[in-house]
Amino acid sequence: IIQDEALDVILAIIKLNDIRNILEIGTAIGYSAINMASVNKNIKVTTLERDPKMVCIAKENIKKYGLDKQIEVIEIDALEYHTNKEYDLIFIDGAKAQYIKFFEKYKNNLKKNGFIISDNLFFHNYIFKEKIESKNIRQLVSKIKVYNEYLKESNEFITHFLSVGDGIAISKKIK
Repeated sequence: IIQDEALDVILAIIKLNDIRNILEIGTAIGYSAINMASVNKNIKVTTLERDPKMVCIAKENIKKYGLDKQIEVIEIDALEYHTNKEYDLIFIDGAKAQYIKFFEKYKNNLKKNGFIISDNLFFHNYIFKEKIESKNIRQLVSKIKVYNEYLKESNEFITHFLSVGDGIAISKKIK
C-alpha cells in the first residue's frame, strides 16, 4: 500500500492537471484506486491485478466506498493486458522487477503531457545501501536501479524523483 505522503503528491497531480483516465498496475486492496477516483466523480480508473484474492478484497473495498462505477478492476497479469485506450496518468505499483516492461508496454497509451508515476523506487532505502545481505533483495534492488537509470535516460519523458513515501518517480511525456 502506498504511503500517505506519496499518495498526496499523486492526488495533487491529479487535481492540478485535470486527470480523468487512469491506468493502475497493481491494485492490491484497492487503496490507491479508491483515493484517486475519490478526487473527482469524472475520474475513471482501470486497475490491473493478477492475484485473485487481492481482486476480491479490492472489489469489496471499492463497492464499500460506492466507487464501482468509476473503478474497473481487471484480474490479469499487466503484461498480458491489451488496450487501445489513452490515459492521462499511469500508476505503476506492481511487480518491481517488471517496471521497465510495464513502462514500455503502456507508454504509448499515455496522452501527450500525461504522467507515468512509479512507486517504491527507493525500496525501503535499500537502493542507497552499499551492502545487502539477502541475494533476493540484492537482485531486486539491482533491477530497481536499472529502472531508475532507464527513466533518467529517456528522451520521451522528463522524470523527477521525489523522496516521499518509499520514493516515487513522476515521468511526464514530452514526445
